[in-house]
Amino acid sequence: MENSTRAHPGFGARPWSALRGLSKSRSTLLEQLRAQSTPVSIAALVELSGLHENTLREHLASLVRRGLCGRQQSNPSGRGRPAWLYYATGRGASSEYAGLAATLAMSIATTSADPTGTAVSAGEHWGRTLVEEHPVASNASTRAAAKVIVLLDQVGYSPQVDRAHPTQVRLTRCPLLEIAYRQPDVVCAVHLGLVRGALMAHDEDPEGIELQPFAAPGVCLLTIPQLAER
Repeated sequence: MENSTRAHPGFGARPWSALRGLSKSRSTLLEQLRAQSTPVSIAALVELSGLHENTLREHLASLVRRGLCGRQQSNPSGRGRPAWLYYATGRGASSEYAGLAATLAMSIATTSADPTGTAVSAGEHWGRTLVEEHPVASNASTRAAAKVIVLLDQVGYSPQVDRAHPTQVRLTRCPLLEIAYRQPDVVCAVHLGLVRGALMAHDEDPEGIELQPFAAPGVCLLTIPQLAER
């Protein structure tokens, strides 16, 4: 995550006139949409926000009318009309990237004899690669688990360590929420593997790491026992 004060297209506050009169619920929903890297379905947003589907539809309709979010139809899949996918305007959401990720997840789910194990292994490789690509500024006393938390922040998960339970980390954003909603066993296993691989890249044993997807509205719960080590 970048901390420098620079302007980026689509980032930052929108004009005051566009946000005037926006309720707290709709403001929160808009921020949740802005946090996603790909368009998101109503079903996935229900899991993310904790709102009732009918309430969510009303909020989304209002945001669309104001021009604060847009929608596009998903690719046809089976019978019935394709679902609408929603995105915050100006965020550059890539439906092509989402389609590729969904295809890879489906391939693992349908061709692997052990989809979860395959996904964890893929995530571990990804985690090692990310450690190489995103070096974390630290000193000799910085623990490996703390470096992994910084890495998760850098790649878009917005982790929040629970002060009361320091081994628990709230992941408040998911770069692949829509695909995770449709293929949780695969995508969430990849994310678990990512953390394991990142720890192993720092010569740390990943034993005991757990991930509870959709643990609460807007939160996946990650347990890293190594955070309690001194």
